Amino acid sequence: MKILHIISQTPDFTGSGKFIRELIRQSTRNGHENYLVAGVQADFNLPETLIRADHCCFVRFDGKDLDYSIPGMSDVMPYQSSVFSNLDITDMIEYQRVFEEKIRQAVCRFQPDILHTHHLWVVSALARRIAPDIPMVTTCHGTCLRQHYLCPHIGRSIIKDLQNIDWIIALSCDQQQSIVKTIAADPSKINVISGGYNPDCFFCESKEFDGVVELVYAGKLSSSKGVPWLLKSLEKIKDLPFRLHLAGSSSGREKQICLELAGNLGAKAVYHGSLTHERLGALMRRSHIFVLPSFFEGLPLVLMEAMACGCRIITTALPGVRQLFGTDHGTMVKMIPLPTLKTIDTPFKKDEAMLETRLAQTLKSGIEQVMQAVEPNMTYVCSATSHFTWEKIFSNIQQGYARLCREALK
Repeated sequence: MKILHIISQTPDFTGSGKFIRELIRQSTRNGHENYLVAGVQADFNLPETLIRADHCCFVRFDGKDLDYSIPGMSDVMPYQSSVFSNLDITDMIEYQRVFEEKIRQAVCRFQPDILHTHHLWVVSALARRIAPDIPMVTTCHGTCLRQHYLCPHIGRSIIKDLQNIDWIIALSCDQQQSIVKTIAADPSKINVISGGYNPDCFFCESKEFDGVVELVYAGKLSSSKGVPWLLKSLEKIKDLPFRLHLAGSSSGREKQICLELAGNLGAKAVYHGSLTHERLGALMRRSHIFVLPSFFEGLPLVLMEAMACGCRIITTALPGVRQLFGTDHGTMVKMIPLPTLKTIDTPFKKDEAMLETRLAQTLKSGIEQVMQAVEPNMTYVCSATSHFTWEKIFSNIQQGYARLCREALK
């Protein structure tokens, strides 16, 4: 089967970029031919170990195909980016024109049997409009629904094309309901299939405790991910023996704020920048607690990666998180309830002090558990992660591909 993958932003090691890389790897292992259309920075190159250069059509930003930086599906990306809500009419017309041209070229050159796009947003709508007769599946990563909220004028212009997508993959049950509410999609076209983790990179080893509790956060350095909240909370418990590892990146003022707050912790905070899967897995295997203080997520698969490495988890009680871990997780998972938020990913100012205290108390409890040599529940680790390997996730997606192709032949 020839599969054309389409994504509007750089396929990096975070979020939907991580998802599409693993999707291509699994698809190749299962004998499919893979092709790619992606929006990328001017100098970006994807490793040929993942996909051949002549199987790719890139839309290059930063002065190449388009003059401005890539508009991210999140307003803060791990690289220089634009914001959809700030693009003017001319920018959006050019954006759609260039992507339409590249998608047409790819469909003509590669003759795909199926399209697999990412995000229920502009590029997926263009793909549906350009190739209405090719079976098409779109994975919703959650951030696209946020764009419908932030840019309703764009959302209204593409909703009919999005409704004509053959199959939509939601990463959680809560997200499935949000898709129906946001674009009025036919519920029968939506299936919940989570993303997965790579067990070659994320696996357990025995953890040493030498008197310092190793904490790790991996993701964008941004306020919507709760990183400033985490750093301020740790300042309240600086007397405890911990070291925080920050893995990930960002750009602009958000990154600067996070690094300044990390500086207040001195040697107790270590900034690693962006890490490959292999290096992130190695960091997680020597860490005791993984922290995800995010105010908004689709399905945060980094939690499964951390759990597979034997990390205890401290995270906000978002719907996708509750789906991952359920309720019977003993001492391995601590979920922090959030108050009503001001926007989809921003708390009210009046709640910030309470949130800092709440997270600080939870972190203190988790650190003390490690100090007291409370053993991780490895039986729970195995049961929680066993269904989320990429091999199993892709098997479900591949069945959907086959069904769509059969239906197209009728």
